[in-house]
Amino acid sequence: MIRITIIGSGNVAQHLIKAFSASSLVEIVQAFSRKKEALSHLLDSEKIATEFADLKESDLYIISVSDNAIAEVSSQLPFENQLVVHTSGTTSIDVLDSKNKKGVFYPLQTFSKTKDVDFSVIPICLETENQDDYKILEETAKSISNAVFSISSEQRKALHVAAVFVNNFTNHLYQIGQEICEEHQVSFEVLKPLIQETAEKIKTLDPIDAQTGPAKRHDSVTTDAHLNFITNENQKNIYKILTQSIQHNGKKL
Repeated sequence: MIRITIIGSGNVAQHLIKAFSASSLVEIVQAFSRKKEALSHLLDSEKIATEFADLKESDLYIISVSDNAIAEVSSQLPFENQLVVHTSGTTSIDVLDSKNKKGVFYPLQTFSKTKDVDFSVIPICLETENQDDYKILEETAKSISNAVFSISSEQRKALHVAAVFVNNFTNHLYQIGQEICEEHQVSFEVLKPLIQETAEKIKTLDPIDAQTGPAKRHDSVTTDAHLNFITNENQKNIYKILTQSIQHNGKKL
């Protein structure tokens, strides 16, 4: 059984604690948080360390903090030659302190504290400096997920950029759609079946083949009418940029 310590108390850390706690293949030795109450609803008090000096021996230490804090946290760990990984999508493996063995354990998903997730379908992207450490990380990942991938730092950066487009930017477009609906006293609920169907289509079609709408058809009458209808300049600019991008099939504008 692999013994794990999780360092951090944010969204990703909390979801990892929940997932590992439900697995019979790993054991959470400890979690680290500056404030015990941040994790007290997930772990017994004696398993929560608030000082780095109190960290116990584990097979794997998972740093799950903000990207800017990873280097500082890894440098403060009071041990050497242990396997230490971070969970960042954009941060290089090289930011981890060289006194320990380095790795990356990146679950590619959006996490909210108030919504549970099924970790078995979440892709986990792994990277280590040597094969022995990879085997430990792979076994750990497979204890909670059926989708485990070996991904380099450069590939992980590309994945994270792509994820921002398909998740963060898409969600922002949902917000814009909701604002337009509310401005004209239309329920956003009317659009939810369309949102669901759009997401379902790319399970069987490439996005370029699933694309529909006036921009795809080069229907300038409709796109011009939409632009005349939109009064918010930010929304108008986004509409223009996305229309141009679709019409150029994603090529450089």
